[in-house]
Amino acid sequence: MKNYLEFEKEIKNLETEMDKLKSPFGKDGITEVDTNKIKVTEEEINSKLKSIYSNLNSWQKTLVARHEDRPRANFYIKNIFSSFTPLSGDRYFGDDKSVTAGFGLIGKKSVLIIGQEKGEDLNSRIEKNFGMMSPEGYRKCIRLMMLANRFKIPIITFVDTPGAYPGIGAEQRGQASAIAHSIECGMSLTVPTISIIIGEGGSGGAIALASSNKVIMLENSIYSVISPEGCASILWRDPGKSLEAAEAMKLSAQDLLKLGVIDEIVEEPVGGAHRNYDQIAINVKESILRNLDFFEKMSKDQIYEHRKNKFLKIGREKGFITSSSSNDKGLVYNQSLLEKVRILLSEKKYLLGSFIIIIIVSLLVLTQ
Repeated sequence: MKNYLEFEKEIKNLETEMDKLKSPFGKDGITEVDTNKIKVTEEEINSKLKSIYSNLNSWQKTLVARHEDRPRANFYIKNIFSSFTPLSGDRYFGDDKSVTAGFGLIGKKSVLIIGQEKGEDLNSRIEKNFGMMSPEGYRKCIRLMMLANRFKIPIITFVDTPGAYPGIGAEQRGQASAIAHSIECGMSLTVPTISIIIGEGGSGGAIALASSNKVIMLENSIYSVISPEGCASILWRDPGKSLEAAEAMKLSAQDLLKLGVIDEIVEEPVGGAHRNYDQIAINVKESILRNLDFFEKMSKDQIYEHRKNKFLKIGREKGFITSSSSNDKGLVYNQSLLEKVRILLSEKKYLLGSFIIIIIVSLLVLTQ
């Protein structure tokens, strides 16, 4: 049974009509199927889908990213990679079912695949904890990322989580520390890392697996530090203002590409990834292969520098650039004119204050 979002009511009605047209059993028993009417209805559905999905606001994209029928990480692992060998456990506490990890092949290239998994139905979602990872999950990922780094194997991660698990047990086992170490590990690797946000990329739970050379988002996925509902509750004390929060947070793939937070958007089939599983798998595979080829001839130092420069540039007016005027291979920061003026005024303020104090002290000494 298909699930429809609030803004898809027209699509639901048309597809219900389509099912009736395709059925050979009418009111009068077996009847001839009207192929012309079916074709017209199909064209109308495609037209409506294009119209609706080309004008989604940020909150509607959030709903699409959370869609129950959206393909999960296990789907991509099964349909893009071959010879997948899952590995379990963090060697400290246990195995986290909300993350699937192991080695596999894409083409003839060995890769480490890590996928946050929300589950397909209620039972699997409970087992997978709705994609919210615990400390042992992040520690498992760290263990496998270090193993892949040792053997020079590229890493592919599929991000799909509302955030890390906030339970008492997770906090007692060092949730914040596990996330911090996962980010640190991701940033220090010398092999290519590619992260694909396939649905919901929420909070540090997502960043822990998205500290990569290339961060890629599906067209209707989201990536944010907090959920729109959480943001609305904090800023306006009203979760009903999720639309305003979603727009202000710039959490869509299109906004984040403009801001330089992500590197690429993978186009989804008309009506979202959940309407054509085969096509979205092809699109994601092409993106992965293209980005792996990009790093093919890079040395491990160049791969490390690429990732470091990428993150240092985020949010900077001019950005960090490689120094061309010196032999130093590090990074230098180009200060804007406004920043230079502000620093100069700040220095002058302290100089003026010091000068006034000296004059006051001198006058006191002379009057005694």
